[in-house]
Amino acid sequence: MDYRGRFAPSPTGRLHFGSLVAALASWLCARQAGGQWLLRMEDLDPPREVAGAASSILATLPAFGLVADEPVLFQSRRRAAYDAAFEQLRAAGHLFACTCSRTDLAATGGRHVDGRCVGTGSGRAPAWRLRAPDVDIDFHDALQGPQRQNLRQQVGDFVIRRADGIYSYQLGCVVDDAFQQVTEVVRGHDLLDSTPRQIWLQRCLGLPTPTYRHLPLVLDEHGHKLSKSAQALPVDATDPLPALRCVAQFLALPWRDGVADVHAALAALLAQVQPDRLPRHNRRWTAKSP
Repeated sequence: MDYRGRFAPSPTGRLHFGSLVAALASWLCARQAGGQWLLRMEDLDPPREVAGAASSILATLPAFGLVADEPVLFQSRRRAAYDAAFEQLRAAGHLFACTCSRTDLAATGGRHVDGRCVGTGSGRAPAWRLRAPDVDIDFHDALQGPQRQNLRQQVGDFVIRRADGIYSYQLGCVVDDAFQQVTEVVRGHDLLDSTPRQIWLQRCLGLPTPTYRHLPLVLDEHGHKLSKSAQALPVDATDPLPALRCVAQFLALPWRDGVADVHAALAALLAQVQPDRLPRHNRRWTAKSP
């Protein structure tokens, strides 16, 4: 299959520098491989959304020359697909209803016992969890190298559908990566820990597993993820070249001064990028907001 990459932001705010790093890196990897670059709006969780954020992100990306090859996929319109995956998992015995509170779980060391609910609140609406097997999930990250995680010991039974009926990021991501035929996932290092759960879900649902490339995170001067920081100011779509220059610096890519516009800048970056040589380690970023 030809290369298919994607950028999948959540509409929790306007596009900031950290998100632009992920967007540009995923675009460069797709274009360097001669493949397609897709967009997905991960708007599964209405309580976390910021009004107007989705339209703002989608309007900002083209200002930086980042235009998807297919129409944007909105997760909020994909409920039927998640329902079908949920029923497939439940029919196969992978799920159990759970009314556990944090207090209930504290009594068992924060873990369920043998993949069953230990909740005491029978009147509480249940969440649905996937039974975490006692197996090691091994995979090779294209940037971070060999990875291993034991789901039962290191994660435990994880939520697939919350008590309020909202499906989890893990399920939506797996179902939609398969639907969009994504061959490589390029995203931030903070999601490296989620990958074994997604690989196990792919196996349970009979879906293909893409390759993964987890980028270093942009940290503020205190070492916090930029998206969680007060420094996470939105990038300026009316003057994109300074922000692109900063992203290139963060990704250790040479920048050609005097480029005329974003298209010339992207062409120059594309000619230089080597995905396997992108930086691996999280970095503090203390420059002025681009």
